[in-house]
Formats: sequence, C-alpha cells, structure tokens
Amino acid sequence: MKKNYPFDPIFKHHLLIALGLAIWIFVFLYFTEPLDVNEFSNSDKLIFLPAYGLLGALLYIIILPFQYWLYNRFQKKWSLLLEIIFLIVFIHIAIIGLRLFYLYVIVPNERNPYTFIYHLKSIIYPALITIFPIVIIGRFGFGKYKQKKLEFQKIEIKGEGNYDCLKLLLDELICIQSSDNYIEVFYISGTILKKSLIRNKLSVIADEFPELLRTHRSFIINPFHFQHWKTEKGKLSALLSQSIEVPISKTYQDDVKTIINSTTK
Repeated sequence: MKKNYPFDPIFKHHLLIALGLAIWIFVFLYFTEPLDVNEFSNSDKLIFLPAYGLLGALLYIIILPFQYWLYNRFQKKWSLLLEIIFLIVFIHIAIIGLRLFYLYVIVPNERNPYTFIYHLKSIIYPALITIFPIVIIGRFGFGKYKQKKLEFQKIEIKGEGNYDCLKLLLDELICIQSSDNYIEVFYISGTILKKSLIRNKLSVIADEFPELLRTHRSFIINPFHFQHWKTEKGKLSALLSQSIEVPISKTYQDDVKTIINSTTK
C-alpha cells in the first residue's frame, strides 16, 4: 500500500480533471437518463443537469487542499495508500454534497423527499459507480504523464575527476552545500536521505543548473523541496524536505522569496 503511485501535483491539471468530470456527468445524465432524471422536463434538464456537473467539479476542487496537505505531510511522496485515502474522503464529500443539492435545490419544497438510505442506495451509489472512474482515470493519466516527464529530467552532477559524478532525477535533489574544494549533494533515494561528496565548485554547478536556486554563498537548493520559512534571531532560513534547514543570506533574500513564492502557489 506504501508503493509509489503516479501523481501529478500541478493544480491546473486537477482543474482539467474537474472540468472533465463536469462534462462527463452532464453527458452521462443527459443521454442515459438514469432513475429520476427522466422525470425532468427538457427545460429542467438544461438547468439541473449542468448544475449536477458543476457540483461534481466543485466538490473535487474543494477536496484538493486536503490532497496537498497529504502530499506535503508525506514529504511530497504519493503512494497507493494516500490515493485510496483521498478517494475515500472525496466519495464521502460527494455523498454529502449530492444529498444537500437534492434537498435544497432539486426538491426544496417537497414534503416527502427520498429518504437518505433510499437516495444513497438507489441514486447516489449507482451514479458514483458510473461517474467516479473518470476521476481515477484522469488522476492516473496525469500522474503517468508526470512520471514520463521526470524520466527526461535526469541530471548529472559531474566532478573534476573522470569517474566522479552523480546521476539522479531533478526532483530527487534537495540541495547542494559547498565544502572546501568539494560539494556535498543531498538527495532522496526512494524515501531515504543520502549524501554524496563530489570534487567541484558550487559556482560551477549553479551555472550548469539554472533551475536550482542560490540561497547563500555555500548553498543552492531545489525549490521543489521547499517546505516553509523559518526566522530565528532575525536570520531567515528555508526548511526543505527531510528537515534540512538552509540559511538565506541577505544578498539573495529578495530573489529567493520571489522565486519560492511563485513556484509554490
């Protein structure tokens, strides 16, 4: 259950999943007319069915902050267990949302609305079973696409010697620290923090990989692993994955804040 699962953290891609969910719900309800949908007039269908689609999209968007909380809580590593937890919570939110929509929008003045148990078994569950796969497929598809992109983002940190180098994915690299005539590379292998000492200069690596961010004369970091800011005795630092704390010098402070804030929104 802790096995890595394809996951895409990009927010705009989840908005596309929400849009696809809205369209799929409308198309499914309009053309199949399940259960009580066939009781709607044509004008009611054009009002309520798109509303059902928008509701589905809204419920998915509402649950996204919980997804990102899980993602950050587990060091930006997504597993099958986390995916199942997210989907279970989404199902419960969807049940509540659909029930409230039915009571207060579809039949607001109905004296004898469907009981919750009947509504759940006869309408909500069948609808979720039919519609829910679009969420699973969309999330898995974007996750696999993200994985394939990462395969082409492997970087090679070379040393001055012919055999002194380290190959890894860009997202696995956390930060690099200068250490005399060497650099110390901090990176993640699976879920384990590792360090490699390579003979090279930090300035050379910073020039070679502009996607990394200089925070101090002795540090460059991967903004992907930023967790939160920390201020102690007037000095600013950044807390990265694996609880690595990196100082932010005044020289780089403004640029670092601007870039970090723009990449983490």
